[in-house]
Amino acid sequence: MAGHNKWSSIKRKKWAQDARRSKLFSRLVKEIEIAIKEGGADPAKNSRLRMAIANAKGANMPKDNIERAISKADKDSSNLQEITYEGYAPHGIAVFIESLTDNNQRTVGNIRAIFNKKGGNLATSGSVSFLFERKGSITIDKEAVGDREMLELEVIDAGAEDIEYFDNSLSITTSLESFGKVRKKLEEMGIEPENSELRRIPFEYKQLERDDALKVLKVIEELEEDDDVQNVYHNLEITDEVIEALES
Repeated sequence: MAGHNKWSSIKRKKWAQDARRSKLFSRLVKEIEIAIKEGGADPAKNSRLRMAIANAKGANMPKDNIERAISKADKDSSNLQEITYEGYAPHGIAVFIESLTDNNQRTVGNIRAIFNKKGGNLATSGSVSFLFERKGSITIDKEAVGDREMLELEVIDAGAEDIEYFDNSLSITTSLESFGKVRKKLEEMGIEPENSELRRIPFEYKQLERDDALKVLKVIEELEEDDDVQNVYHNLEITDEVIEALES
C-alpha cells in the first residue's frame, strides 16, 4: 500500500505540474492573440507582441506552438477583451484580477461564484485598485548575464528601481514609466529575459494567521485556475510559516 500511495502522490504531482504548464501556455497564447489584435502580427512593429513571444520562449513553449498562435491570431478575428475584476477574499484581503475573455458574462459569473463559495465577495470597479501600483517586473537567467556590475549600471541608468538576486535568476523591478526603457536597454545588451511583464504590487501587505492565510490562498488558486483569468494579485503577506505549510 505504501508503494501505491507513493505512486498516487507522484501521479497527482505530475498532473498538477502538467495542468500548470497547460494553463501557462494557454495564458501566453491569449497574450499573443491580444497583442496581435492590438498592434498587428509584425513583432518588429509591435512591442507587446515581442514581449509576449519572448515570454513564451522563456516558458519553454515549443516554437511550433508560438508560430501556430501567431498565424491563428493573424487570420482570425479575435473577440478577446481585456477586463479586470476586483474583490475581497476572506479576512479583507484585496484581490485584483486581470482576464482575457470572449464572454464577460461567463467570466464574471465564474469569479463571483468562487468568491461567494469561499466567503469573499466580488466588488465594484475601483474598490481595491487604489491599493496597488503598477510596476515592471523582468526576470533574467543568471547564465545570460556576463558582467554583473555593468548590467546593474546600465539598467539603473535606464530606470530600474530594484535588482534582486536568487539562486538561478535575478529580478529587476521598474516603474511603469521606465519599463519599456529597461527592456530596450536589455535588448541592446543582447540579454533576453525569461519573463517580463507589468504587475500590480500592493502598497502594503496584510498578515494573517497561518490557517487563515492558507484559506485565502485556496481562493487565489481557484481564481487562477479559471480559463479566462490571466493574473491574480493580492495583498496577503506570505510569511515563512505559510511557505512551510505549503511545502509540507
